[in-house]
Amino acid sequence: MLVPDPTATVSASYAQAVAAAVSGERPAELLADNGSARLPFAEVRRLWDLALDAGHDPQAGLRLGAGLRPQALHVLGHLLLACGTLGEAADAAVRYHPLVSQAGEITLHRGPTVTHVRCRPTAAAGSLHPQQVETIIATMATAARWLAGPTWAPAAVSFTHAPTGELSRYQEVFACPVTFCAADNDFVIPNADLEHPCAPADPQLAFLQRHYADQLLAELDTPASTPERVRRWLAQSALDQVRPGDLQSALNLSERSVRRALREHGTSWRALLDEARHTRARHLLETTELTTGRIARIVGLSSAAALGHAFSRWQGTSPGAYRRARREQCHEGSSAP
Repeated sequence: MLVPDPTATVSASYAQAVAAAVSGERPAELLADNGSARLPFAEVRRLWDLALDAGHDPQAGLRLGAGLRPQALHVLGHLLLACGTLGEAADAAVRYHPLVSQAGEITLHRGPTVTHVRCRPTAAAGSLHPQQVETIIATMATAARWLAGPTWAPAAVSFTHAPTGELSRYQEVFACPVTFCAADNDFVIPNADLEHPCAPADPQLAFLQRHYADQLLAELDTPASTPERVRRWLAQSALDQVRPGDLQSALNLSERSVRRALREHGTSWRALLDEARHTRARHLLETTELTTGRIARIVGLSSAAALGHAFSRWQGTSPGAYRRARREQCHEGSSAP
């Protein structure tokens, strides 16, 4: 048996859910509500080893993911519930998934008509059971339905492994075409679904949850990747003043080293700055009365027109229409019985 990465950890709340799903009980050391407490990934892997060696449900991963509750994902679960769109939730999942588990990497790849959310193990190669990967992908479907409704379905799902049991169970969980022995563990979302408003949304609560999640991310023992370090720095910076050369002193890395590291992760300074502008502009539209011209200057764009062009690319709508839609959505959510 391959040894899991000894540095990877898993949140106690998620470990509780795994223990209950795979063995029907929660070990005493996991019972305490420890908030942001974490366990070594090897401990969770051992739960799966014992359950599968004992011949328990070979599709326990699907069962766990399909029935997961928000509290099992700790702060990420609560943040997802406050998101206004599937796109916003997908961005949150990519950024904050290490708070749940550091054994896998979630990446987002947007195409012309669909967006791919992919899961790749970051623990030692082969140290994740297929059922653990199935839990992650099934959790994506479950979390999306918290926002989009119980009948929502992804466009497609794929796994790098062979089926772990009955094919009908995959159809029950995903309600879409499922491919096995594929190149990636992939969860495919139609782009048209990404920006569909999901009520009720709470921008202020989402902002507070993100702030708390950022604090927890900073406290994780495993050093953040270079892209994540740049993201955190940009989130705290004045976007109308930042320059690539500023990274040398901020991250204690040369500009050339940063650019190379970002390229190795499939991104760039320009892409991360664009992402930061998008996040900042969206938050200001949701929570302030600032004019679009003022917001444009704050995020480092030249004018309201420039913000309009960028926001249309980011969200598929104008800043004004986005602001009105989110406020109407929040009003409907707050007035619901």
